[in-house]
Amino acid sequence: MLKVSSIDHETQPTLNDSSPKAAMPASGRRWSWSSFTIGAVLSALVSLLLTRGTPTPSSTTTSSAASAPAVLGAVAATGDLSAGAKAATTDASTMDEVLDIAESTLAHMRQNLDGYTATMVKQEMIDGVLVEPTEMAMKVHCRHRGGKVDDSEPMRVYLRFNQPAAVNGREVIWAEDLYDGKLVVHEAGLMGFMTVYLDPTGMIAMRGQRHPISEIGLTKLVQKLIERGEVDRKNPDVTVTITRNFVLDGHQCELIVVKRKQPSGTEDDFSRAEICFDKDRRLPLRYTAYGWGKDGAAPPLQESYTYTNIDTTVQLSEADFDPKNPTYRFP
Repeated sequence: MLKVSSIDHETQPTLNDSSPKAAMPASGRRWSWSSFTIGAVLSALVSLLLTRGTPTPSSTTTSSAASAPAVLGAVAATGDLSAGAKAATTDASTMDEVLDIAESTLAHMRQNLDGYTATMVKQEMIDGVLVEPTEMAMKVHCRHRGGKVDDSEPMRVYLRFNQPAAVNGREVIWAEDLYDGKLVVHEAGLMGFMTVYLDPTGMIAMRGQRHPISEIGLTKLVQKLIERGEVDRKNPDVTVTITRNFVLDGHQCELIVVKRKQPSGTEDDFSRAEICFDKDRRLPLRYTAYGWGKDGAAPPLQESYTYTNIDTTVQLSEADFDPKNPTYRFP
């Protein structure tokens, strides 16, 4: 198995007069430099292939609030969230009520959710370009498994990319307590014979991403909603509505819509955000945010995350986060 890590320049050999390698025969030096060159080329090639497919512009670079990205595959959810509101009622609400829902959801998850499997579809605006949706199967070991409400357990994630076609078959494992905290990646296609270890917040891993892998998943989504909500709890420029009995992917939900009258100037600022909470399972199913349209244009889609096929009863083990798992395709 060929393993390639990101290059650590401090550990690369230096051939100077004071180095023990300076006494190496000429043929040995030629082989050393040849090996280094091959390694550098392979690392560059891996970097190129790992970033293929992202960012790829979507066919539509702006999106109105009624045209969020459709979930890929055979899923009941559609891009138009209004389709789920036919038998629902919408009421004015407050940020206090939104925070109550989010905090209650988070408390329930911390007490009852050890891990889960799901399908996640995300679409993000990267450097002003709306990239095409990405669909991936995921397994997550939560930081609060075992009822650890202080989130003291190490988070673990397994991802298998399904769409778009350019990344179909890519697999990623990340665990806070394993593999020195590195991403363990194997690419689909021609470079599938390699296992690559990457810094999860490094340039290669973050290319085409708004957030690092440590922020993926249901729990972090709710936590970030609470953080943002606290900032806007008393903001007079923010209005809130809640649509009861909203249907998403066959589940009865509460659709929360938060609107700003003017830009806040904060990180990840939005003009409109939509959050769907599954009322029965007490889980977040979708978060979508829109930026600010220019010159009367519709607000552009900023980021969207949809979770379907969620199984919270699955019993995940160490093997689910091990590249040697025989059901995975790590070389």
